[in-house]
Amino acid sequence: MMGALAGLLAVMAGAFGAHGLRHVVSERGLEVFQTAVSYQMYHALVLVVASLMPALGLSQRLLGVACGFWLAGIVLFSGSLYLLVLSGHHWLGPVTPIGGVCFMIGWALLVAAALKK
Repeated sequence: MMGALAGLLAVMAGAFGAHGLRHVVSERGLEVFQTAVSYQMYHALVLVVASLMPALGLSQRLLGVACGFWLAGIVLFSGSLYLLVLSGHHWLGPVTPIGGVCFMIGWALLVAAALKK
């Protein structure tokens, strides 16, 4: 369910960015916003796929923890970029790499789940 919700919100954010922000923020701001949308969608899709992986024999526990990191990454990485573009508060910049690390940990846990199988 969280993957589907994250995907829906990514599509909505992408439409908002493409249509609502075009004349409001700079070209660079639009690029940053699009990066946030892209990473959110990638990880929404992996959340959906990960929910099917226990049927393939992958560790449900490891997948669950990976999903938690991917959700945290969406909030911290994409969320900080959305807020940075919309608010102009540059102090949010240091939050973005923490979200990126969360994404990486999630992927590493998926590798671990595959190797454990």
